[in-house]
Amino acid sequence: MAETLSEQLAGYRASWRVRVPADRQALMDQHVAHLAATGIDRSAKQVGDRAPAIRLRDQHGEDFDIAELLAKGPVVVTFYRGGWCPFCNLELKAYQTALPRIAAAGASMVAISPEKPEDTVSTAEKNALSFPVLSDVGQEVGKAFGVVYAFTDDVRKVYDGFGLDIPSKNGSPNEWSLPLSATYVIGSDGNIQFADTRADYRERTDPLEVLAVLEHRAAAE
Repeated sequence: MAETLSEQLAGYRASWRVRVPADRQALMDQHVAHLAATGIDRSAKQVGDRAPAIRLRDQHGEDFDIAELLAKGPVVVTFYRGGWCPFCNLELKAYQTALPRIAAAGASMVAISPEKPEDTVSTAEKNALSFPVLSDVGQEVGKAFGVVYAFTDDVRKVYDGFGLDIPSKNGSPNEWSLPLSATYVIGSDGNIQFADTRADYRERTDPLEVLAVLEHRAAAE
C-alpha cells in the first residue's frame, strides 16, 4: 500500500533531523514556535470566510482566474513555499496522485507560491503536475488570505546557511517572507468550506482529509 502524505512527511522529517546540524534545527524549531505564538495560523482566513479573489499567472504563462473553476464546483487551494522546498514537493505530488478522486468529487485543484513564474514551470514539470500552479510574486493573494509571515534575522541566517536567497527566489527584493502551509476548499459560492493553516512548514494537510470533505459534500448532493 502506498504511503500517505503524512507518512512520507514523517519519514522525511526523521531524515532531516539526522542531516541538519542541531543548531539550525533549534533555530527552525524556535521559529515555528514563534509563528504559533503569534496566532497567524488562527487569524488567517478560516471556514465561513469569503475567499479573496485569485487572479495570477499559471505555469503556462497564462492569466488565470479561479472564478472560472468555481463556476464548475469547489476548488482546493494549497499554498506552498517553493519548488526548492522538499516538504512542498512531497505535498504537490500527493495532490497530483489524489487528483482523479478530487475531479470525481466534482472539484478542481490549484497550488500557489511566491516563486517566480519561470520557477513554477520547473516545479510543475519535476513533479509532473497537471493542475494549475500559480505564481504569487509579491504575495498579494497570500497576504489577502492572511497566511504570509516575515522572517526573523536568525531565520534569515539559517536560510543563508542553506544557500537559499528567498527574495531572489520570489522575485521580491529585500522581502524575506513566505506563506504558511495552508490548504483551503473554496465552495462555488466563494465561501471557504475547509481550512487547515499550519505554523509548522514541515506539516501539511493530507489529501485524504480534503477528499473526505469533498466526497461527503458530493454524496450529500
